[in-house]
Parts: sequence; structure tokens; C-alpha cells
Amino acid sequence: MKITRVINNNVVCADDELGREVVIMGCGLGFGCRIGQPVREEKVEKVFRMDSEDETKRLENLLSDVPMERVVLVNKIIDNAKRVITDKIQRTIYITLLDHINFAIERHQQDIQIYNPFLAEVRRFYPREFQVGRDAVNLLNDRLEIDLPLEDEAASIALHFINAELGKEMFEMLDITKIIQNAVKITKYTYNMELDEESIHFERFITHLKYYAEQVVSKKGASKEDEVLTHIISTQYPRAFRCGEKIAEYIRQEYHFETARIEIAYLALHIERITT
Repeated sequence: MKITRVINNNVVCADDELGREVVIMGCGLGFGCRIGQPVREEKVEKVFRMDSEDETKRLENLLSDVPMERVVLVNKIIDNAKRVITDKIQRTIYITLLDHINFAIERHQQDIQIYNPFLAEVRRFYPREFQVGRDAVNLLNDRLEIDLPLEDEAASIALHFINAELGKEMFEMLDITKIIQNAVKITKYTYNMELDEESIHFERFITHLKYYAEQVVSKKGASKEDEVLTHIISTQYPRAFRCGEKIAEYIRQEYHFETARIEIAYLALHIERITT
């Protein structure tokens, strides 16, 4: 690979073997280098291949401004997340997370404290991502000798990974979290009972609610009804089905989305399991 642009002493741009522009990072990689020179392979620590020219440019701008030590730590955080989170994480995480963590450190240095209003929901509904966030904050605090708030900042970092998994904009992902939270509340109030949030049935309910909430925010409902199955479930589990209808009514009022009857039936199946 040959250098097409030198960003700073540690970051350069080059074209890969397929002619795609990549951003390459390495300590001293760009020092004394010029356009057209081959990349010094022995100094390469990380190669970033983004999905668009705009994303590549955004990453270049970040890498030119953010201290190298922070960039290295963010890479470690993302590498750890890939081991913990089984879903595919979009490459934009390198941009969004680096920008967030750099800003969080600057806020901390200015003694500005920001609380995460979704802390309880993230900790409850996204335990893997929340653990990744906690590990990240502990790493940052240890290596940079700072004191970022563990729980709130862990939730904020987790939200970026959830966003990168779902491929949604941040506001959409927050809507998804809100839908899950309120669907659980409706179920608890309907049955006037606490739910066993450690059970496998609750975990499956949350997984289905994530899928359902994604349908709502993307305005893509079930493509086909199943009247026979819906009738069987509504007859066999009438209370759970009515609870599912309450969730669907909340969605209709808040998001102007009509939930298919078959989807209400699927909700009812999960509701029946977690309430009996």
C-alpha cells in the first residue's frame, strides 16, 4: 500500500489492494513520510476500512484531533466488545465511540457531570453491552488515571454498541429501549405482579420485544397474518392476549403504528410464559 495522505505522525491514508481508501494507525507511522511512499508495514497497528467516503473523512478528522493514547484505548474497548457481543457491530462504532469517549474525558476534565437517564433500562435489558461499558470505564479510569462515573458512563458506552448492533440512529435506538421498558410496565400493571427478570422466559420476552420495537421504529410490520394461529392463542390465553392488545394500543397512540394481530399473538405467548 502507498500513502495517499499524511494525517499526523501516527495516522496516514492509503489505498488498499482493491483501491479502497483506508485509514492506517501506528506509532510514528506518518513521521517523515510523504505521499506516494509505501506504508511501513512494521509500524502498522490498525487498519480502518469504513463503508463510505464520508465515514472515512469523519474518522480522519477524529484521528487527527484525538490523542493517540485515547485512540489505542478505544480500539482495546472495541476488541473486547467483539469478544463479548455476538452480534455484528457496524464499523461506525470506531467513529461514534471515539468521539463520545474523547468528549466524555473533556467533560470530566472540566468537572461537568452528566447523568444517563436510560441507566436502569440499559442495565436491565442489555446486560452484555452494559458489562462492556463497565469494562471500558474501568480501563479508561485505570490507564488515564481519571475518575469517570462508572454506572452512568458505562450505560452511555453501552448505548453506542447497541446502536452499532441494530444499525439504527441513536434516537431510534432510544425509542426501542423506551418501547421495551413500557411494554414490560404494561405487563406488570396488567397482572399486578413482579416478573422474574432472571428467568429464561423473561430473557426471551425481552429478545422478542427488541424485534417488535425494531419493527415499530422502522414502520415495517408483519407481512402476513395467520388467523388460525391468532384465534388459537387468543382463545387459549385470553388474558395474555388482552395484555398484548394493550401494548399494541400504546404503540398505536405513541408511534402511529398498527400492530398485526399475529404479532399480538406472539406477544401473548411470551406474556403467558413469564406470568405463569
